[in-house]
Amino acid sequence: MAEFITALKSELFLLRHNPGMQLTLALPSLIVATQLSIIKLSQTGQAVRDSLLGATELDPTSAGAAYGYFVDGLSTGLTLVVLILVTLSAYSFAHDRDCGAIRHPLICRISRGNMLLGKLLTLVIAGASAIAVLFVVTWLMSSLLWDFGPVVEDGFELISENEIRSEIILGLQLALLPLPTLLAFGMLISVIAHSTTQAVTMALGITLAMDIFKATLGEASQYIFFSYLPSLLDQSYLRDVGQIVRGYSDVLIDAQAVQLNQFLPIPELLLLTVIALFLVQKKKL
Repeated sequence: MAEFITALKSELFLLRHNPGMQLTLALPSLIVATQLSIIKLSQTGQAVRDSLLGATELDPTSAGAAYGYFVDGLSTGLTLVVLILVTLSAYSFAHDRDCGAIRHPLICRISRGNMLLGKLLTLVIAGASAIAVLFVVTWLMSSLLWDFGPVVEDGFELISENEIRSEIILGLQLALLPLPTLLAFGMLISVIAHSTTQAVTMALGITLAMDIFKATLGEASQYIFFSYLPSLLDQSYLRDVGQIVRGYSDVLIDAQAVQLNQFLPIPELLLLTVIALFLVQKKKL
């Protein structure tokens, strides 16, 4: 345990004193803030044009619209976080091995397994920090640019704010559960790859390939944690939440997929971690 704590403290120290890493983790929040600002400017411009043409009154906002844009911002940000985290996890061990930095903790009698677990937990902490910042920034931007409220149509409340928030919380939980498994996957690639470039290329390539092919796998894709991550070709529950909070009543929820999303990432996380710990003992450093 003492070796693991030492390895973890070392990785956290490097994280705190790496401005490039911190900027990279903050990038999704900056992009989402820019995206929401551009959407608002576009809506305002369209409302002004319609008003000048006498089509509608000047009203660039709609009641309750903020929840929809909030979920959209989270989806965009989490998609970027997924790509960043899988890149960092693949880069982490492979880079230290290639540049020789990994020999220093070995000299200090820290085992390979503890080094790997220290890196993995540090990336989990870094990812959680990036997601927390993303959540706050997206919420603030959405509240500044639009109004939060229930979905109302013709004077009737279709979905209350409590129901909307419950769906958003569930969507976030299901989207975040596979992230540690993704980090373990990236760390496994980092261990088996022969170079840093190969590790990053393989991790990103496999992640994007799974995103493309998961639609063709049918029900088999429900047993792969990649299917539950927010992605470019999104099939996650968070995508459905974006429609639910806008009042769409024709959204079909697969109860089996939700259950698998809740329970599948944990055993896959353990499996990938055990394989990485086994292979790192055999790897020539």
